[in-house]
Amino acid sequence: MTKREGSTKKSKSQLALFLAFFRVGIFGYGGGPSSIPLVHKEVVEHYSWFTDDEFGDLLALGNTLPGPIATKLAGYIGYRVAGPLGMFNAVLATILPTIVAMIVLLTTLSMYKDKEWVQGMTKAVVPVVGFMLAQLTWQFTKKSKADMGWMKALVIILLSLVLMEFIRIHPGIIIGILLLYAWFGTRDSSENEDEKASGAS
Repeated sequence: MTKREGSTKKSKSQLALFLAFFRVGIFGYGGGPSSIPLVHKEVVEHYSWFTDDEFGDLLALGNTLPGPIATKLAGYIGYRVAGPLGMFNAVLATILPTIVAMIVLLTTLSMYKDKEWVQGMTKAVVPVVGFMLAQLTWQFTKKSKADMGWMKALVIILLSLVLMEFIRIHPGIIIGILLLYAWFGTRDSSENEDEKASGAS
């Protein structure tokens, strides 16, 4: 590959990153969680930068860290795809539509906030966001079933529901505990297998 071809490829990556996360920023109505299905569609289905498994791991880890999930996803994905400049590019593309909307639209909408068409516009978007989140939830549920089986997946889902909704434990704490359990559980089982293999030999 020539130097010119490499430069062209990098430029295309930067443009693709900007367009992908600009679309997420425009259509991610309702905050970070509502943007997750859009990010998934762009980086997994459209550009194939990540697999479903990689995106699931990234989402789980991102939820354990402080800060808005949309910018965390954008920063890491941008870095993976095109380095530090890609990280800056993706984060900028994510927040730019919101900044523009805040400056241009909110002053206008605040003048007409009591109008029926403004309230109707807000209400009409909510079911669409709900459906997109439900669709992504079902995809992750099927992935969990394929990886662990229905029994383990349902136990973790129900346990998470109880801990988050009734006991009010932060999702990041639950995800962190599960990650630690998976880490140490995998290490213990692998060490036991190594001991058995060495004993058999």
